[in-house]
Amino acid sequence: MLFMFLSVFLLTFLFVYFVRTYAPKWGLIDIPNQRSIHHTSTPRGAGVAFYLAIMFVLFLFKFDFLLHYGWTFIALSFIFLIGLVDDFYNTFPRTKFIVIAISTLLLSFDEGMITQLHTFFGFDIYLFYFALPFTIFVVSGFTNALNLIDGLDGLAATISLIILSTFFYLGYCYDDPFMLLLSGMFIASLLAFLFYNWHPASIFMGDSGSLLLGFVISVLSIKSLAYIPPISILFLGALPILDTLVVMIRRKKAGRSFFSADPCHIHHLFKDFFKGSVPKTVLFLGIIQLIYAFVGLQLTIEMEQGWILIFFIFNIVACYRLLDVMIKKQKRVC
Repeated sequence: MLFMFLSVFLLTFLFVYFVRTYAPKWGLIDIPNQRSIHHTSTPRGAGVAFYLAIMFVLFLFKFDFLLHYGWTFIALSFIFLIGLVDDFYNTFPRTKFIVIAISTLLLSFDEGMITQLHTFFGFDIYLFYFALPFTIFVVSGFTNALNLIDGLDGLAATISLIILSTFFYLGYCYDDPFMLLLSGMFIASLLAFLFYNWHPASIFMGDSGSLLLGFVISVLSIKSLAYIPPISILFLGALPILDTLVVMIRRKKAGRSFFSADPCHIHHLFKDFFKGSVPKTVLFLGIIQLIYAFVGLQLTIEMEQGWILIFFIFNIVACYRLLDVMIKKQKRVC
């Protein structure tokens, strides 16, 4: 398995270099706007390197694994393709949601569905007919959450590395080959990508990368429910979840669309707090995500999930209040 991870690392490194070289000819360019931290046009679409490197290694060394989880990898391919199309043409949010919904339906053929939420205040909650709609809601929510946090050099990759490492740890603890292999391959791919994406970035992952990563983390989250309670997932993926929830609440209160853009994400605010230092911002937010992930790993199925959910809601409120204070001090229009 170590040889496969090393192969993914080296292939990703080569493929990212190739994409970065030819991206301008292909039209895969990120043009700066008022919310950008970079001031020059930058290649994007490194998600192509993630996908090709991992699929090539699996095809070469673990073809039986690809066949066994065929529906899952077809779903991953759909997500990659809609992300790649978005990198070229900027697709509508509704189009991306439909593709994510169809991909989530395909996951259900590989038993990738949330069917119960365990015990809340003494009541066992089973989803029954709501299992598929709820799973689609959760997967589309987190897939887009990771896409939204991809706003600073190295940030989405760093946060994803931490989250994927927790799933790798769970896979190791419970001897789960699916979690070990899938998380390990994306960890190897991201480590290679960070050589190019750390500030100042020479290439971005694009939606082909961020949507793919968000979907993969969602898949691993569902698989991990065999070992940890659902509430743990909120902590394992806390930073993208908190950022998205707080931004959505703020937009709703302002009477704006959920999909409208603004410079008030958590990374924008902390970048100003650290006087414009991108590396300090990324490292700080990475540490916050690491702390949340550690807390999530301490939770067990035997614990009362209701109180833990209340604790997480308290975190949402506290995060909203903190960021609201920062917005006022920085005199941002959100």
